[in-house]
Amino acid sequence: MQTDADEITIQLERTNGTVSRSGQPYLAEEYDRVCAELFAFLDEDNEIRQAVRAGENLENLLTRPLDFENIDEQIADLRHEREQVERELDRADKAADRLPDLQQQVTSLEDDLEELRAERDELEEDPAGDSDAREELSELRAERDRVTTKINRLETTAERVRDTLSEKQDELESLTIPSETNIEGDLERLQTELRDLERDKELLQSVYEANKRVLDEGRVELLTKVSHDMLSDSVACWLCGSDTEREEIEGQLAALDERISDLRSKAAESRERVEELESKRDEISQARRRETELTDRIGELRSRLAETEESLDTARDRRDDLESRLEDLEEVVDTTEDRLTDLESEIKYTEAELADVRDELEETETFAAQRDGLEDEYESLTDDITDLRTRKDEIKQRTRDAFSTALADLLEEFDTGFETARLTSTFDLVVAREGREAQLDALSEGERELLGIVAALAGHEAFDVGERVPVMLLDELGGLASENLQILVEYLAARTEYLVLTAFPEHEGLEANVLSPADWQVVSHEPDVEAA
Repeated sequence: MQTDADEITIQLERTNGTVSRSGQPYLAEEYDRVCAELFAFLDEDNEIRQAVRAGENLENLLTRPLDFENIDEQIADLRHEREQVERELDRADKAADRLPDLQQQVTSLEDDLEELRAERDELEEDPAGDSDAREELSELRAERDRVTTKINRLETTAERVRDTLSEKQDELESLTIPSETNIEGDLERLQTELRDLERDKELLQSVYEANKRVLDEGRVELLTKVSHDMLSDSVACWLCGSDTEREEIEGQLAALDERISDLRSKAAESRERVEELESKRDEISQARRRETELTDRIGELRSRLAETEESLDTARDRRDDLESRLEDLEEVVDTTEDRLTDLESEIKYTEAELADVRDELEETETFAAQRDGLEDEYESLTDDITDLRTRKDEIKQRTRDAFSTALADLLEEFDTGFETARLTSTFDLVVAREGREAQLDALSEGERELLGIVAALAGHEAFDVGERVPVMLLDELGGLASENLQILVEYLAARTEYLVLTAFPEHEGLEANVLSPADWQVVSHEPDVEAA
């Protein structure tokens, strides 16, 4: 098949009596196929036409495509997308609220920076003090700041190590190691006892099964002589050679089976006790391992704490030394020079802070500018969610409205035995005849077929089937009179791009491209059927 945009090819191949298909069909999506089968392919087997003939409820058929729209999944996706938009909108709102404060901060910092620079320029016009001393003073202050930062970091580390050490010590003190009470000895004794029981059981089981098989299969003659008496069989015991009866041997085997069961029970008890002792032994081993781990960890933490405290003492001593040197140097440096150095530091700090606040202001303005778009997107997603939630009810209403509209249009042209018909809220088809509700089976075949086609046409309209399936098929319309068929065809032709229908030769007056079976050649694969 060739369309304006595509060329569709389907290949059917028969292999060993099986037909396989290859190629992508025009209706590739299941949703499109369901819509086509229900609302566009209106042959005799169309489910909606069949349901109307049988007088059945039409709700499941007229709303079936909704089952393939995954409405709940679409709603979940939209909700997730809306939550993301909501988070972004919240960030935009907060950014808009922060704009005045940030703008005020920028203005304030710009004013501060201008004042600092003016004061520095004024002091530089009358320099005083030694330049080397000023440089050394600046370096000492910078080093003091670095040492102070290091002290703060070491204090934080020491506090964290102390907390961890306290936790591990508390865990070690609360750790309880169960008492052993000679578990290994008891376990070894029970394991030996269990092996003995298992060995005895297997030995007796072998004896029992061999002798039992000989008796069950009636093969005693293989081992000893058997005398068949009137009341019972006498045999010579194949172990001791003494005469006995079959019943006595069977009794001995039954007693042996009981002994095996007794050994099996004792072995199960011993095995259970062994498992208990092994579990207790593992519990003790695990507790001891944890004790060792905690002891090692506590040792590591104590060592690390000692190293950290030693580094902290060294850093504090260094800071004290720097403070002392700064005091001595500040006495040498002129007050004006000291102020100039402070001004340089304050100017650099203010410039850095102003740059940060300007960057934050620019970023905040960007976020705030997105608020209107995010609000529109949020409302749009909310509307989409609401539309999906109400889609089924809207589709039902659209279907019922489309049915009423189409039927009203056709009833103006058709001469029918009923005045009108409607779909109830539960999608039962109700027909009015002579002012009263009438049964569908009281209508003619053509009238029922007309109602079936109108019901399918309602679904065709409600689900916009014409947008994905440009073809509508009609078949088995023999119940309609020729003039009624002409009216129906003209009505449907206006609602689809291609209308394909079957008609008898006596149906005249149809303006269409006619394909006659007389021009066809049918080839049969059955050898005894002639080709026509």
